[in-house]
Amino acid sequence: MSELTWLSTRELAAEIAAGRISAREALADHLARIDDVNPAINAIVTLDTEAAEASAAAADDAHARGESLGLLHGVPMTHKDTHDTAGMRSTHGSPLWADRVPAADSVIIARLKAAGVITTGKSNVPEFAAGSHTFNPVFGTTVNPYDTTKSASGSSGGVGAALAAGIQASGDGSDMGGSLRTPGSFNNVVGFRPSHGRIPKLAPDNPHAWLGQSGFMARTVSDIALLMQAGCGPATGAPWEIGEPGSVFDLPEFRLGAVYQPELSGVRVGFSPDFGGQIPVEAEVAAIVSAAAEVFAGLGAEVTEDVPNLEDADEVFRTQRAYDFAMVFEEMVEAGGRAQMKKSLVDNIDAGLALTAADVRSKDAARVRLGAELWKYFETCDVFVTTTSQVLPFDAELEYPTEINGEPMADYLSWMRAATLISATGCPAVSVPAGFSESGLPVGIQIVAAPGRDVELMRIAHAFEAVTEHHLRHPQL
Repeated sequence: MSELTWLSTRELAAEIAAGRISAREALADHLARIDDVNPAINAIVTLDTEAAEASAAAADDAHARGESLGLLHGVPMTHKDTHDTAGMRSTHGSPLWADRVPAADSVIIARLKAAGVITTGKSNVPEFAAGSHTFNPVFGTTVNPYDTTKSASGSSGGVGAALAAGIQASGDGSDMGGSLRTPGSFNNVVGFRPSHGRIPKLAPDNPHAWLGQSGFMARTVSDIALLMQAGCGPATGAPWEIGEPGSVFDLPEFRLGAVYQPELSGVRVGFSPDFGGQIPVEAEVAAIVSAAAEVFAGLGAEVTEDVPNLEDADEVFRTQRAYDFAMVFEEMVEAGGRAQMKKSLVDNIDAGLALTAADVRSKDAARVRLGAELWKYFETCDVFVTTTSQVLPFDAELEYPTEINGEPMADYLSWMRAATLISATGCPAVSVPAGFSESGLPVGIQIVAAPGRDVELMRIAHAFEAVTEHHLRHPQL
């Protein structure tokens, strides 16, 4: 382990900008860490060392010439395998795309590169990002650095495991049903799902899709804010966007060397570890999450047991997810791809193909009601705090937990309703490390704010992180 292993992205970028570390040196350290720990966790599945070395050399040359440097100049980073990287294999964890090499970058990758990131490879995902456990027939299973017999969650499980293992300090991911937040909880890192339009979508992806969002994971909230500076803001041709630039995330308390006194006076926190009894939560998880209420109260927040009315959220999430899967995969299924897809993925696609006009109308009406309830809730509460995951990291040999507290789970979505119910709302949400089980497994809390209030959400999460410092506990690989 080198002295660079546990630097934050901010710290590493600052060291490179100051000339104390070269981009080449940062890359060599990054690649050495992959060699050291990746065989144990299987987080990184594709590498292009030659291209990365050329990019790092070019970054050092630009620095030597005195050129203007991006926020992330020279920082090495792998990317989620469902985000396209131009000229680099992007498989989405599917044998159908095992050799696929896209010609263009996804929006989030293009923005990271524009900020100076050195792309080194790809991190593992479930097949087509379906499910919150990272395994696929192309690369196998990614496991948890805190216990390599356990799941790293998903679909951004490869990213989460890489951060926890010290391969990199932050990275990109995406979240439809908790795919940034649940891996954040399982790997003791931060996972942030932003508001719709913070990171705009462009064709050929469906730019109107709202349920799935690109976002970031990091070991600190401060690094999430730094990546949001680079990754969000308007884009030409995007039909849905939040017009604020990334600079709104450049807050004084996030900067290196800032004197920061965490304090949340006047913040109104609605708190419940189990959505007011609406979802089953393992006892050890519930106990760790419950202890967070005292932390918020100690920071000066007003903590109540108010819970938003989410009775329409299941219908909204499941119908919209099925519709989105049918939109993306219909042609692939009709072309014969069904036989090479896992059953749970096919079931979601078939559910979408079977939707009727009445189903879609019912979902839209439910979404209207859900939105009205949320705006009513956020008139009296600034954030809702709950569990991120209903379970501790589970056996990596399982596809998903089949029961919680003796209650059977109907399918692979049922065990993660703590995340999917929030996805249906369209609210920004962040998972922050909250503690550890007796066996040393991480647990996160989920903090949820009203749509568009991403910056305020970051500030609240940062305060919680600052006084608890659970993120400083690293696995022993």
